[in-house]
Amino acid sequence: MDVIKRHTLSVQVDNEAGVLSQVSRLFSRKGYNIESLAVGTTDSPLISRITIEVLADNHQIRLLSNQLRKLLPVHSVKLLEASQSIRRELVLMKINAPTSDIRSEVIQVANIFRGSIIDVSTETLTLSLIGDEEKTEAVKNLLEGFGIIELVRTGMVALERGQYTINEDTKEKGEFNYGKNVL
Repeated sequence: MDVIKRHTLSVQVDNEAGVLSQVSRLFSRKGYNIESLAVGTTDSPLISRITIEVLADNHQIRLLSNQLRKLLPVHSVKLLEASQSIRRELVLMKINAPTSDIRSEVIQVANIFRGSIIDVSTETLTLSLIGDEEKTEAVKNLLEGFGIIELVRTGMVALERGQYTINEDTKEKGEFNYGKNVL
């Protein structure tokens, strides 16, 4: 039996209303919980890229990828191997920092991890950090002792390393006409 692990899927879709809902419904219908989801437009305003992280075994992820490819608004689907991709997320943390000594310590932690202080008040510091899970968890663990007031994560985004891209010329458009009026 295959081992269940975190897989990262990169999916190019039409940038139109309802596409994200259609993609996420596929996962919920199949009984999978999406661990991380990030969506944004690409270099073309007509195309969005969805980065999805899900816990599944190799067989299950192949089935999910094939099901995604069948959706009409999907242009391409690529499974990103951890060793061959760059994965990052943005984390914002508001930290309790009522004294100058605590503010100095929080700033030192931020500097060590190449984070940025993006807001300062008399009682708090807000830190911005970009990194993978290990980095963001390490910073979170170090700052918990000061009191994390709020924390928000964007979800993981990813690209393949080197010359490889998501572009895939194997999808036949018009193969599946879900929700489209056909005359």
